[in-house]
Amino acid sequence: MTAAVLSLGSNLGDRLGHLQFAVDGFGAAVRAVSPVYETAPWGVTDQDDFLNAVLLVEDPDTDEWGWLRRGQELENAAGRVRTLRWGPRTLDVDVVTVHGVRSEHPDLLLPHPGTPERATVLAPWLDVEPAAVLPGHGPVAALLAALSLDGVRRRDDLPLTLPRV
Repeated sequence: MTAAVLSLGSNLGDRLGHLQFAVDGFGAAVRAVSPVYETAPWGVTDQDDFLNAVLLVEDPDTDEWGWLRRGQELENAAGRVRTLRWGPRTLDVDVVTVHGVRSEHPDLLLPHPGTPERATVLAPWLDVEPAAVLPGHGPVAALLAALSLDGVRRRDDLPLTLPRV
């Protein structure tokens, strides 16, 4: 069985709707959906805030490349246009980690680079997997404790639901 951690983000249009679209798109593979967080943009800061969430997924027929392809297909279906690195987007799906897989391929770096410094990923991940460990970096709780949570706020008023299967 291939288990993975996926990070979702959106800051254009129906942000919550785009996140739910991704959750639904992963269907029966979804094992857990984090609470939604609203986060300030980084990298390119002159844009709207993001909504972020994390999914825990499992599928015996999906490897790391399959998770990447599925995420990209959902991004494309949500109308994502790649014009500016770290720019605004309707939907962003990142493969954070895949159980037992390390990759240095330029198209799929695992674990996802930058994760140890991103409260936008670590906070929701910790909500759904309190004992989570980021391979090569240590416990997610310790990584998150070392970061500022300025600009990161949990939005319990914006719930995501598990897909109906």
